[in-house]
Amino acid sequence: MLETLRHIVQEVSAAEDVQSALDVIVSRVKEAMKTEVCSVYLRDKNSDRLVFMATDGLNKQAEGRLSLAKDQGLVGLVAKREEPINLDHASDHPAYKYLPDTGEEAFESFMGSPIIHHREVLGVLVVQQSKSRKFDELEESFLVTIAAQLAGVIAAAQVTGAIQPFKHASFQKNIQFKGSAGAPGVSVATGVVIHHASDLQAVPDKSCENIEEEVDFFRDCLEQVRQDIARLQEKFVKRIAKQEAALFNVYLQMLDDSAIGDEIIKKIVEDRRCAQSALADVIMSHVRNFELMDDAYLRERAVDVKDMGLRILAYLQEAEPTKHEYDEPVILIGEELTASMLGEVPRDKLVGLVSVKGSNNSHVAILARSMNIPTVMGVEGLPIHKLNGLPLIVDGYHGHVIANASDNIRQRYLDFQEEEKLVNKGLELLRDLPCETLDKYRLPLLVNTGLMTDVMRSLEQGAEGVGLFRSEIPFLLNDGFPSEEEQRDIYRTHLEVFYPRPVTMRSLDIGGDKSLPYFPIKEENPFLGWRGIRVTLDHPEIFLVQIRAMLKANEGLGNLQILLPMISGVGELEESLELIHRAHNELLLDGLETPLPKIGVMIEVPSAVYQMRDLAKRADFFSVGSNDLTQYLLAVDRNNSRVSRLYSHYHPAVLRACYIVAQEAKKAGKPVSICGEAAGDPIAAVLFLAMGFDALSMGAANIPRVKSMIRFIEYPHAKKILNAVLSLDNTQDIEDYLHRNLHDISITPVLKPISPM
Repeated sequence: MLETLRHIVQEVSAAEDVQSALDVIVSRVKEAMKTEVCSVYLRDKNSDRLVFMATDGLNKQAEGRLSLAKDQGLVGLVAKREEPINLDHASDHPAYKYLPDTGEEAFESFMGSPIIHHREVLGVLVVQQSKSRKFDELEESFLVTIAAQLAGVIAAAQVTGAIQPFKHASFQKNIQFKGSAGAPGVSVATGVVIHHASDLQAVPDKSCENIEEEVDFFRDCLEQVRQDIARLQEKFVKRIAKQEAALFNVYLQMLDDSAIGDEIIKKIVEDRRCAQSALADVIMSHVRNFELMDDAYLRERAVDVKDMGLRILAYLQEAEPTKHEYDEPVILIGEELTASMLGEVPRDKLVGLVSVKGSNNSHVAILARSMNIPTVMGVEGLPIHKLNGLPLIVDGYHGHVIANASDNIRQRYLDFQEEEKLVNKGLELLRDLPCETLDKYRLPLLVNTGLMTDVMRSLEQGAEGVGLFRSEIPFLLNDGFPSEEEQRDIYRTHLEVFYPRPVTMRSLDIGGDKSLPYFPIKEENPFLGWRGIRVTLDHPEIFLVQIRAMLKANEGLGNLQILLPMISGVGELEESLELIHRAHNELLLDGLETPLPKIGVMIEVPSAVYQMRDLAKRADFFSVGSNDLTQYLLAVDRNNSRVSRLYSHYHPAVLRACYIVAQEAKKAGKPVSICGEAAGDPIAAVLFLAMGFDALSMGAANIPRVKSMIRFIEYPHAKKILNAVLSLDNTQDIEDYLHRNLHDISITPVLKPISPM
């Protein structure tokens, strides 16, 4: 059966169009299962009926003309139950109903499997036989597997109307694809697919006669690409902060003769290979190595390497670069969007990004956030070749892409865009006002930073300090560990800009979804492995250098606080404190007069929640890392589109854990804040206010929204809402209750970004 399945999948993939794919399915399944009939029914969203679309064994003249209501017949029952039905006497079943003109009344045995894509029933795959026959478990498993394979094909085809269940039907509307949120915001525009004209895998293996000439030609092409990248970098410097534009240094370093360039030249000389062949070998070898790595950051480097290789190949092939005219705003779509691709589109025309591959840690996502371009990454199953020139909607809040939106949905998003612009203008008036309730209960709003762009935006939005400085970002942007002095300069800049406001710097937090290219961490399960404080305690030389740099940067200022990530027990905290005191004493001996800053613990591991009393005896303050705490409590990877719907900071367990932390910190007399996505959610902020958190730390863009919500509520009202929420045991019930009780004191873009379809 597995071999048969493989052949069917190959034939379906090679089919010229969707109807051909359906014909292949029904024919091959009928043959493989040695039955008399195989048919496919597809759901037409416009009429909400199951349409008879393809068959081998029944009347083909009825294809596309006959249909069942979604609750009619055995086919409707399969769709309704969303599970297979296997009957040896179909006509005896109360739900049995046949379609006239199909000829199916002659067939007694029936087995149907739902065709499901992302929890949506797209249709039903059916086999039938005239004699009574109970299909066995292996046959049922085979049919279910074929239906699952067919689901992806159908979902992709629906985007462009390649499947039209009724002959008169219009294109399917509101086809939604799910990925990961790369950069927040909403955009509505025409999609433009961008790709490299060259193909590294199609390069033939050729030798060369004149080695010296070939090397010179390669070096000339390499220099051309260097100049192209330098020009793109110069364009980006005008748009974004210097630190983000430095991402292009990664490209230039790869193009250095002592890096990949040297490897290619060596292969030309030693193997007498032509430049194109040598380039393809070296680049694809690096790409394969990177793509096999579990670490998210290193996988993203594979994209950069391939991008550079393709750019060099284009010059080697003396191909004219593809020119796009950007007269109107566009949403840029690519299999693997790269930072260099962004630079080729005029900034005023680039309104959205969609990448089939990649994550929110990729270079293109970092740049998109800096440039405020709504972005969706990692959209699996996106039929990229069908989207060029199509109207699209990018929802960067939820990680959704909508193709062929209906007029109503499109207008809804356009209205939201306009409303958001107006609200943002109104929220600017709150910048210099305190974040306090109507009855003057203060709740400071801090910002999460890591890039210099964040700093200026934070001050513009009225941040009262830094609740989380992600110190790993300078490490991620380097090709080696930054020196103590390099780190000191970065930390000093942030401390000075925010002085006298507090700046809480988290010590190096790598591992999990963050790994350094020069310090790879390869693990089976990185989120439960060597990450955060575990790494730096095992490498005290890295930790001590960083702490010394922070302490030096704090000289004469005194607004530094140090936060320790991924603390899971008292032992790790004690080891960390010992090293921090050691670094401080060393600086004192060197004659540097700098105070020992407050040392805090990040509560993001469930074990830390239940050791609050013990940790409070040693730590000066606490900060809840809501993203990781939610992930660990719910055992959900929020970047995994298959389970991301289960990730919610409104889950009762998450809210109760946060409440425990706030109460225990209060009993111990220690300040406690919360950071992450939850802190930047205006609705959740009301709950955290009532729980007793002393501050919230969030992305700069969320500060005005949260402040608006807090300034329109009274503290007793917030407490009443919290008490009601803590008595509920269902995530959806909690969200519904909050929206009902907070809707009257806010406006839609403040309350919540546009609701997904």
